[in-house]
Amino acid sequence: MVAHEQSARPDRLPLGNEEAARRLEQAATTLEGEGANVYRVRAYRTAAATVRGLDRPAVDILRDGGRRALTELPGIGGRLAATLAELLATGRMLHIEGLGEKPEDVIGSVAGVGPELARRIHERLGVGTLEELERAAYDGRLEGFPGVGPKRLRGIREALAGRFRRPVGGPAAGPPPVADVLAVDATYREKAGRNELRRVAPRRFNPTGEAWLPVLRARRGGRRYRAMFSNTQTAHRAGRDHDWVVLYFEKDGATGQHTVVTETSGPLAGRRVVRGREAECARHYGLLPGGTLPDAPPASPGLFDDVE
Repeated sequence: MVAHEQSARPDRLPLGNEEAARRLEQAATTLEGEGANVYRVRAYRTAAATVRGLDRPAVDILRDGGRRALTELPGIGGRLAATLAELLATGRMLHIEGLGEKPEDVIGSVAGVGPELARRIHERLGVGTLEELERAAYDGRLEGFPGVGPKRLRGIREALAGRFRRPVGGPAAGPPPVADVLAVDATYREKAGRNELRRVAPRRFNPTGEAWLPVLRARRGGRRYRAMFSNTQTAHRAGRDHDWVVLYFEKDGATGQHTVVTETSGPLAGRRVVRGREAECARHYGLLPGGTLPDAPPASPGLFDDVE
């Protein structure tokens, strides 16, 4: 099919197919640079290809059939349909730009959550995105959370699996050993401190457009890693945007992510800890049976398959 273009000028509304597709591709690049879930990035690129290949203006499809008609297009689900409708009408995607949507609104859009539960999850667990909610659903933080029983937790996992179009069972089968995660974290912070890493300019919380966010790519234990400081509202509010490190990992097509922080209380205070895996970290540091000695040094960069 040949794309039917209404207008390619970004200052003309509603947007034509080509300009809308270009904006969706830009959004995918922005999300990728901020370390968003790989499936979410892929969804925006798929949507861009779909819009570009339409044989009629997407705005006509929206006008004739509403958002439901957009969801019938290949690769466009309910949330992307809402984003596309907003983009076509206004030329903007406020939630991509970090405006317009509160974290609890994003979380509350998941079936089985609801506004009140979303607010408590956000306030108590610091969860603000669907990707963070997915991690919490599998790393133990939602188990036993007030208002989340086994049936509701199962429903949340299923709803998130549908959003990300992946099998139920977690963001990645077989998480990496905490020793590997902590080794990547240590190497990242060391290299970032010496200004040895490529820096990118995140779109959010960066009004000057400065390229301040260092990014590390490495291979270890058969997994590929990408590490960067957490550029989230929660991290900035807590003053931990140069302490919390988000690591994304991939092996054999299975993906996932962990956040590593400096613990501020309890027996692990002052140590680097993988959120949701505190007990394993305690064993790693020798604070529980079956671990290494306390203050065990992190693995040296030489034990990596590749670092860049």
